[in-house]
Amino acid sequence: MNQPQIIELYNQRLLTTEQLAEFYEASETQIKTNFNRNKEKFIEGKHFITLKGDDLKGFKDSVTNCNLVGKNANQLILWTKQGASRHSKMLGTDRAWDMYDELEENYFNPKSQIDETNLSPELQFMNSVVKSLAKQELETKRVESKVDSITEIVALNTTDWRREARRLIRKMAKNQGGFDAYQEIQSEIYQELDRRAGSDIERRLVNLRNRMAGEGASKSKLKKTNKLDVIASEKRLLEIYLAVVKEFAIKYGVWKDK
Repeated sequence: MNQPQIIELYNQRLLTTEQLAEFYEASETQIKTNFNRNKEKFIEGKHFITLKGDDLKGFKDSVTNCNLVGKNANQLILWTKQGASRHSKMLGTDRAWDMYDELEENYFNPKSQIDETNLSPELQFMNSVVKSLAKQELETKRVESKVDSITEIVALNTTDWRREARRLIRKMAKNQGGFDAYQEIQSEIYQELDRRAGSDIERRLVNLRNRMAGEGASKSKLKKTNKLDVIASEKRLLEIYLAVVKEFAIKYGVWKDK
């Protein structure tokens, strides 16, 4: 998934409902329904900002992407970092959790850039010295990080495996470019799992949801059921999945700091 168009108001970055839904692979209706059903858990100014009247008109005039807000809309809700976090918890899907982490790191808290050409020669020299020292320190930390990451890979087991596997996949994706890479790597892992196990995870997921539907499971529960639930249902699949994740983590060098 590509970086969303940046929306900055009141010294913070915000997201529209449409953007949030796209990132979490949910529908706008889901986002709106969760908000309407849990309004007491959202605080205006902290979790969201509502634009109306002149504020909305000013926003419409300032954005280059006219699709961010409907032409005839009389109000617009924009979600803060805290609001995006709350929605990820309410959706409760692996995708929502993972993408919130990506949004937090790459969208809500971007790294600032300094134009060094505007610095005086003295400051440029001092900056180069600091960079050299920082490079040495980072190299030391990189070695330590590699040791820690290898320990983390080896330690991946059937206890709390979902969270730990997601964390490793996020690290792999970060080294390969972020949003788009996450889905690609996860897909590769599932393909390798199917190859080794002689399984069809996609088909098993469909069958699992059908069985749950026959047992009277709610639509929301069916939607939240994913491939990891299929893997969790069979010890052999889980063991193969964890082995594949470990191998991919080493392949993609999760200790690298790009």
